[in-house]
Amino acid sequence: MGYIKDSSFYKDAIHELNYPCGNFYLFDSFVVGEINEGIIYSWDDHAKPIVEEIAHLYDHNSKDIMYISNRVNSYSVKPLDWIKFFKNNYKLKGHTIVSYTSQGMLNCLIEKLFTHDNFQTFDNLEDAIAWAKWSAKKIKIEEEEFESI
Repeated sequence: MGYIKDSSFYKDAIHELNYPCGNFYLFDSFVVGEINEGIIYSWDDHAKPIVEEIAHLYDHNSKDIMYISNRVNSYSVKPLDWIKFFKNNYKLKGHTIVSYTSQGMLNCLIEKLFTHDNFQTFDNLEDAIAWAKWSAKKIKIEEEEFESI
């Protein structure tokens, strides 16, 4: 299990947001979220104000961001609340979940049913961050090629 603060990646964070429900670490092209133990994470109670602040800090509706959910603690997510995320015109370039347990990986499969973006699961933070960086770079190149047509 790896908290972002205990990793070599922490020094590259450009901003850190601390909420009662968890901590969020902002990087150039991705965000790592670590929700606190025992939280029942919902759109109205938690995600909406966090997403609004992150969108403001990145100066857009988060459409260019990769999100990494680093599940170092045990908590619940209301998967249907992803619908509220999309209804509010928020988008992600990609979403990945880092889960350290087999039960957590099973929960990821259920959550994947409710997301409409590039979705991956990993069992370690290092691979998730490598994927986020690679995906962001690949998507940027594809967009530049499309714009030149």
